[in-house]
This record gives sequence, C-alpha cells and structure tokens, in this order.
Amino acid sequence: MAVIEQKKNLNAFLSIYADEAIHRAELIDQKIKKHSAGKLAGLVVGIKDLICYKDHPLQGASKILDGFISQFNATAVQRLLDEDAIIIGRQNCDEFGMGSSNENSAFGPVLNDLDNSRVSGGSSGGSAVAVQAGMCQVSLGTDTGGSVRQPAAFCGLVGLKPTYSRISRYGLAAYASSFDCIGILANHVEDVALVLEVIAGADEMDSTVSRKEVPLYSQDLSSQNQKYKIAYLSESIENPSLQPEIKSALIETIEKLRSQSHTIEPIDFPLNEYVLPTYYILATAEASSNLSRYDGVRYGYRSPHSNDLSSLYKKTRSEGFGKEVQRRILLGTFVLSSSYYDAYYNKAQKVRRLIRNKMKEIFSRYDFVLMPTAPTTAFKLSEHSSDPVEMYLADLFSVQANVAGIPAISIPSGKDKQGLPIGLQLLADDFEECKLLRFSRAIIEINRS
Repeated sequence: MAVIEQKKNLNAFLSIYADEAIHRAELIDQKIKKHSAGKLAGLVVGIKDLICYKDHPLQGASKILDGFISQFNATAVQRLLDEDAIIIGRQNCDEFGMGSSNENSAFGPVLNDLDNSRVSGGSSGGSAVAVQAGMCQVSLGTDTGGSVRQPAAFCGLVGLKPTYSRISRYGLAAYASSFDCIGILANHVEDVALVLEVIAGADEMDSTVSRKEVPLYSQDLSSQNQKYKIAYLSESIENPSLQPEIKSALIETIEKLRSQSHTIEPIDFPLNEYVLPTYYILATAEASSNLSRYDGVRYGYRSPHSNDLSSLYKKTRSEGFGKEVQRRILLGTFVLSSSYYDAYYNKAQKVRRLIRNKMKEIFSRYDFVLMPTAPTTAFKLSEHSSDPVEMYLADLFSVQANVAGIPAISIPSGKDKQGLPIGLQLLADDFEECKLLRFSRAIIEINRS
C-alpha cells in the first residue's frame, strides 16, 4: 500500500481496495497456517478496468460508464480468488482498450515509472506500470492488438497474450470480440505460467472458450537443453521504422540462439503489408457493434442536455466517449455500411483467413517466430497524439498474433541508449503456451549470460 501511495502520480490505479485486501490477507494467513491455502496464496494482483469484479466499479476508463458497478466476477477473476490471490485494485487503461500509449483514458495518462515524461504503452498501461513500479506482483490486462505485449515491452516486463479461447472472456467488457484476450503481465515467466495455469480452461459461461485440457505450465519450465527451429521475418528486421537499438537487440538474440545450436532462419511473409489494415478494419467494425450498447438508457452516463430519445443517444455518446473511441466507432460503422461491407469488411475477413493459414504453414516447419514487440521503445507523452496513423503504427508488429489467433509473449531484451527497455516477442502455434513459456525463460537466461 505504501508503494501505491508513494507512486500515485503514475496514475496506474483508478481504485484501490486497501481495507478489503488487508482483510483478505488475514484470512489467507490463517489458511496458510492450516495448510489449506490455494496455489496463489497471497499473490497481489491488479486488474485492468475492463474486467468485472463483483460489487466494484467498472468503467473501461470511460466517462460513458460513470457509476457502473459490476454485478458478477469475470471467470478469470473468480479463479484468482478461488486460489487465494488478493485483488488490490482496478487499473487505468486506454478507453475500452483503444490505444497504444494509455493517453486515451478519461482519467488521464499513465506515466512510465522509468521516465515520467514517457508513455507506459497501451492499452494495458496501468496494468504494466503497476507491476513495473512494484505496486502489485501480477496484473491481468487485455490484448486485442498488442495491448499486453506492447506495454510489457515499454516497461521491461514479461507479457503474455494466450491463444484466442485459452482464457474465458466472460466478464471482459468487449472491444473486438474475435480479437480480445485476457493476458498476464509480470516480472517473471514463472509468475505468468502459474497464473495462466489457474485462469485458463473451459467455462460454461463462454461458448467461445476452448475445452482443451490446461497443462501444468508452472511445472514445465525447464528447457532441458531442447533445440528449437526458429524463424524471423525478414520484413520486420529490415523495416525502416524499426529503432536501431531494437534491431541490434534482435540480431544479437539471433546470434546467441545460433551459438546455443538452435536453428534460426529468415523467412518472408508475403501478406505482411495487409496485417495492420486487416486488423483495423475488423477491430473497428466489431467495436462499432459492441459499443452500440452504451446509449445512456440503461446504465452509466446520461447526458443532462437531451430533450428527446434521439438527442439522448447522440449527446450521451458524443459527451461520454473520448475522441479515439468515437473515431474507431465511425470507422467501424463506415466499413459495415451497406455500400462498403463487401469492399472492406468481407474482404478483410478473407485476408484474415489467408494470414492465419500462412502462420499455420510456418508453424508446420518452425517452432517459433521471433520478432520485435514494437518498432520503438517508450515514446514521449503527446508525441504521436496529433497523428492517429502514426499512433496505429505502434501496433505494427503486435497485431499479427491477434489476427491469426495464436499465442505470443513479449520478453525484456536489454535497453536502448536512453536506458529504456526493449521488448522482443515470440509467436507460437495454437495452444503452445507451454513451449512458449519454457523457451521465453531460456532466452531471458541466455540474454543475462
């Protein structure tokens, strides 16, 4: 609690559940003495302000949900509680998960603890900074287009986006339902593995979640001198927008892996230029549909300036939503309109299938794909705010895993000339989290040596 109070200027938390956490800690202490405590006994966890926690506020960092209180626990939250974790508070984020810098929150930006003039990454910026600054041990974030991995890279953390459907989305406020994943941020791969082991798996409340058995991730982290076959995308390493220090870190990691007798080869990805546009067409279309439920009639913010039903809708949504959310709703409504549905939305769905098929074909020959997490390290606050396209390019390397629905992890890999963390990411085939976590741990150890 002292650290949270001391570093409240970072704006990582929107609510702190101090008294509740202390009471819960006392109960867990008693369980520990009786040897009946759960796997996560005493683990302090923060949750992004898009994940439901019963009888606690949920706002999606938006004015549109002013005063809303969750009526139930998200499945992931319930499973944390069942294993005796302590929920310390809800964390700031880009509004409804829409952003790459955590500057789009109705509650102000989250500041990077290493340099308060720089962004935390987004959209799970509060979740990342809370772990970075020692306010909690683990955070649950969400990853729709890189929103766990990019802040993990900017803050020097491990950030996992699991396979789509590995973790139940029940209780997650939707942005883009076919992309959204609950992800995990921590300082150590071991913590990520243990939390994933607890929260993953079948859920009768979510028809889209996988029923595949959940491995004991935390007990299978030893690499046992396994040698893997790894690909890296030529397009990513030669991309002109890639910061030189990140390129150097990637090349250095490639050489270290070669020296450890792993096979690592460059490959071409001919659909590379279509990945980002495909993501933004489909994600904004789904956002337009999902966010239509926020209208001021049933819950949340209601404009006091309306005089009929039509003006209630218009004024509530224009006053309640921030500019970036409005922009994405408009883009999504446009691509779903009857005149452009086939030209944009339908075509993007077909391209998405081609991208997934190509990634599956790559994983028939390779164990992993290695690439940068983001094109730059943490940039200055307001540096890209005036140019949405420039901001969207921050997702250049992270959206590929979301479009394909495959697991990906960002791991710290040194620092740039200004001392800012560099993140590299590994992508793997569907439900290969066990192998992904194991190899991530091995790479971290290789880079330390």
